Amino acid sequence: MSTHTTTDMRWHKEKWIDNDVMRHPADGEAWKEFDRTFLEFTTDPRNVRLGLATDGFNPYGVLNQYHSTWPIFVFPYNLPPWKCMKKEYMMMTVLITEHPGRSIDVYLRPLVDELKDLWTNGVRTYDKSTGKMFTLRATVMWTVNDFFAYAMVSGWSTKS
Repeated sequence: MSTHTTTDMRWHKEKWIDNDVMRHPADGEAWKEFDRTFLEFTTDPRNVRLGLATDGFNPYGVLNQYHSTWPIFVFPYNLPPWKCMKKEYMMMTVLITEHPGRSIDVYLRPLVDELKDLWTNGVRTYDKSTGKMFTLRATVMWTVNDFFAYAMVSGWSTKS
C-alpha cells in the first residue's frame, strides 16, 4: 500500500465534514453509531470498513437461459467518496458460476469465516507510511444488492 493510499484510508477520520450533507457513508448516522459502539475498532483509522455486494446475471443472454453467474464483491468504504466505488479498489472474493439457489451460504462460508477472523483477530500488516507493523481489523458495514439477491443472501423471503 503506497503512502498515498494509506492517507486515503484515513480520510474519514482526519477530514470529516459534518454539515448535514451525506457525501459518503461516513457522513451517515450508522457510521457514527458504529464509532460510538466499537471504540476499540475506531481508534485506528486504518481498520477497514467494507461493503459486500452481489447479484446474478446471465453472460450468455438468451443463448442459455439456465446459466447464471454470481460475482461477490467486497469494497473498502474507508477510501474517499471519489475512490471507494472505483473498480481498482473493489475485490471480487467469490465467483459462483451457477445459480446458487438456497446454497449461497455454502459458497459464502469461506468468505464469512475470513471476515469474522478479520473482525475478531485481525491480521498483522505493514504500514509503509510509518514503517511499522500493526494489526489490521475489518468489518462489513453494509451489503448492497437487489431484493432477489437480498432474499438469497439473508435467507428471508422478499416476495408478497
